[in-house]
Amino acid sequence: MPESQRQNQKNQTRKHIIDVALNQFAKDGLTVTRTSDIARAAKVSHGTVFVHFPTRDILLDSVIEEFGMRITNRLHELVNDNCGMKEVLEAHLRGISEYEAFYTRLVSEGRLLNESSRNSLIMIQSAVSFHIIQVAEREMKACKIRSLPLDLMFNTWVGLIHYYLINGDLFAPGGSVIKRYGKQLIEHYLDLITL
Repeated sequence: MPESQRQNQKNQTRKHIIDVALNQFAKDGLTVTRTSDIARAAKVSHGTVFVHFPTRDILLDSVIEEFGMRITNRLHELVNDNCGMKEVLEAHLRGISEYEAFYTRLVSEGRLLNESSRNSLIMIQSAVSFHIIQVAEREMKACKIRSLPLDLMFNTWVGLIHYYLINGDLFAPGGSVIKRYGKQLIEHYLDLITL
């Protein structure tokens, strides 16, 4: 059954609120951004936000889930069955760079979020880890990289990226950590794991 014009408009408004909220949370922080800030930035009434998202937590969960879908879909697009470790790491950073400010907030404020938001972050990391581990297993078998525990391999990569993002004001004041250090971080990580 085709979507009615009214339903289409509601879906577009919901999507617009999520897009604006993603930017607002990135700018002001996940824990302090108010729904009234998002409504003002989206140019909708405060009540409209609550029609689509009955609570602030539901809105934040929806934004994190949308971000997770975007970043994992981007990773799926960029990674193919024959890519190597360097390519999967480049794809991961490319996906992060598209939403670097939001991802940095998510990583730095994650422990302060409600359980469902933290679970969404875990699901995002699981999807990323799936791709990296898949390539790592293949490259370990081919003796291209060291045989290491897969969880440690993934956590070392993510820890390195998170450290630079969280301290972005030191590493790339006013700019993108990924653009400034991405290539160097990949090279350093590959030096650690390559035979």
